[in-house]
Amino acid sequence: MTARNISRFWEWGRKIICVGRNYADHAKELKNAIPKEPVLFLKPPTAYVREGSPILVPLYTTNLHHEVELGVVIGKGGTAIPQSAAMEHVAGYALCLDMTARDIQDECKSKGLPWTMAKAFNTSCPVSEFIPKERIPDPAKVSLWLKVNDQLRQSGCTSQMIFSVPYLISYISDFITLEEGDLILTGTPKGVSAVQEHDELQAGIEDIVTMSFTVDRQDH
Repeated sequence: MTARNISRFWEWGRKIICVGRNYADHAKELKNAIPKEPVLFLKPPTAYVREGSPILVPLYTTNLHHEVELGVVIGKGGTAIPQSAAMEHVAGYALCLDMTARDIQDECKSKGLPWTMAKAFNTSCPVSEFIPKERIPDPAKVSLWLKVNDQLRQSGCTSQMIFSVPYLISYISDFITLEEGDLILTGTPKGVSAVQEHDELQAGIEDIVTMSFTVDRQDH
């Protein structure tokens, strides 16, 4: 057994690997082409925020969006992991939000620049409690939802994902070695929208976990 507690992966995990445009309807709502291979970007571990602390709107954005996602927590590292063995590397899951400064992302995209400022800021990755692997027998049958101030904004199922969890693990590990405690964000269903200061966000995986966060503004 490792001395590190996988159920608190956010305290010591070294990277967050995010998959963009992994639901066709979400790609379409942002007027993006449906990708032929996974679109990847990174968040640093400083992006993590847990229930009880607020999501902070960065000073430089006026259009912060929510994206609810299934997160895959890596329990066993590896490089060039075959799809057939990919699930052996999964320790469990987490419900996650990929908070996105959409105005900054649009500006970066128009200039052909990386999305870091739009995606990697502090509190841009709210996470739930760790969900042990056995509680989600099939990561392709997970229903996700998100409400803002009690109004349903996002509702989808991981069966709608373009690239499956085993495929993503295999694909990513071909060129980024996966390590214990890493988190993979698997993409968001349609329905993303802006949040404002003082909004209450609630998100859930049906019958498994819920979490809630308030939105606050960075004050300096």
